[in-house]
Amino acid sequence: MDITQRLLQLTSPALPVGAYSYSEGLEWLVDQGTINNESHLRAWLLQELAYGSIRMETAVMVRGYRANADVQTLLHWNAWFSAARETEELRLQSLQMGRSLLRLSKALHDSEQTSPELIEVWEQLQIAGCNFAIAFGLTANLWQIPLEPATLGYLHSWATNLISAGIKLIPLGQTTGQQLLFQLQPHIEDATQSILLLKDEDLCSCGWGLALASMAHETQYSRLFRS
Repeated sequence: MDITQRLLQLTSPALPVGAYSYSEGLEWLVDQGTINNESHLRAWLLQELAYGSIRMETAVMVRGYRANADVQTLLHWNAWFSAARETEELRLQSLQMGRSLLRLSKALHDSEQTSPELIEVWEQLQIAGCNFAIAFGLTANLWQIPLEPATLGYLHSWATNLISAGIKLIPLGQTTGQQLLFQLQPHIEDATQSILLLKDEDLCSCGWGLALASMAHETQYSRLFRS
């Protein structure tokens, strides 16, 4: 098993989970003029990495990974994260992407190596509605991807998706988008190390800006993205 290739597949923009169809409030922020250039987008992404809900989301992914396919632990953190989502729009995004990844993970898993315990995990999460962070952590564990690279990949995938949205919406050039992603790399590495050390009682976020943008996006007159 090539772990690097598994990580690249799990974090690929081509992964059929629908991440490309969401802007996480960015479309409304661009429409309002709050974000209208590369500098503004960089500032938004940096503050999200430092204080926003992506930190809490990634920390939940880490707990999904560390659960080691224990169904009760997975269900606990799955329910916790559903309750912690700031808006219905963000919760629906997480559940849709999680459902898609869970279905894909099952389809790619070697049926001969599927234990009854793992089948129960899949069934219980499907019934409960599986958040993307939980599905990602579970899949990364099953694919034997080390936790630190999986965490780094989760954050990198998030940044890539929002930069791609920014390229379309602001708009930015492709090269500018890649320069921004390149500049974010040390910040993503720092966030990874910080998130891996977070204790359960420290899970929190300061996401009121994201919450307001997410709620307003639902009623935006013209939209390219789902929410």
